[in-house]
Amino acid sequence: MPYEVKRDFRGYGANPPDPRWPGGARLAVNFVINYEEGSEPSFALGDGVTETGLTESHGLNQLKSGRDLAAEGMFEYGSRVGFWRLHRLFQERGLPLTIFGCALALEANPEAAAAIRAAGYDICSHGWRWVKHFELSEAEEREHIARAVASIERTIGRKPEGWYCRYGPSENTRRLVMEHGGFLYDSDYYGDELPFWLTVDGKPQLVVPYSLVNNDGKYAGWMGTADQWFSFIRDAFDMLYAEGATQPKMMSVGLHMRLIGHPARAAGLQRLLDYMMQRKDVWITRRVDIARHWVATHPYPGKGLNE
Repeated sequence: MPYEVKRDFRGYGANPPDPRWPGGARLAVNFVINYEEGSEPSFALGDGVTETGLTESHGLNQLKSGRDLAAEGMFEYGSRVGFWRLHRLFQERGLPLTIFGCALALEANPEAAAAIRAAGYDICSHGWRWVKHFELSEAEEREHIARAVASIERTIGRKPEGWYCRYGPSENTRRLVMEHGGFLYDSDYYGDELPFWLTVDGKPQLVVPYSLVNNDGKYAGWMGTADQWFSFIRDAFDMLYAEGATQPKMMSVGLHMRLIGHPARAAGLQRLLDYMMQRKDVWITRRVDIARHWVATHPYPGKGLNE
């Protein structure tokens, strides 16, 4: 039977598997930079609209037509300044990162791409462009996936090992990612705190869930200060760390260069990194390392979860 997306309200249930994280860690933490600036809808790319999402212009809707030069500058800040601030914070602490990279965005800043390559950050494809995959035809989406992989390989020097759509995936995305091949996992799912296996057209596919809760996107909503963000993410970390004494979990923390790359917000990230590093039995790691560990420790069982 052709693969179809099915809802699953059971998951692992009350007794999730022991991840057996390296060193007996209670919690695996993965920090993700969503590198999007330069791939978003814009006049330069022929879209006839300026994207304002996750910027100080979001929701203001001042322009009825034409370019929003203020929003364009806010996106450029993320690539020109924000990336380097976040990069320094992680490099100073010797911490790894995952890049959710939109291919055209990485092409737009070769110097940042070189820094990503030199630092050994892993790349999860965030698409060729910032588009709504669920609005693409199957043929268009297939082309976008192929373009993203080819572009990232040219820019970074290696193919992406994971996939994550900028917006929600289409019903075809996972199947098309599998069809293209070369991906160890996808992260187009928000419904769990541990990786799990699915069967897609008779083949195993690992899903490493992501989170929009532990995310600096909160700054585009109700959150205002670095202290608020720090305490919010710290509380999630503390609860997962406590639960990890008996049921170890995974924690994803999503970052955007044009948001948390600003000084007043980056201060909260700085506090969070230092706070996490004080705790024992925490594995701060790349997303691809979580996926590789799961493949080695919990190999595909011959069928997907609850199949």
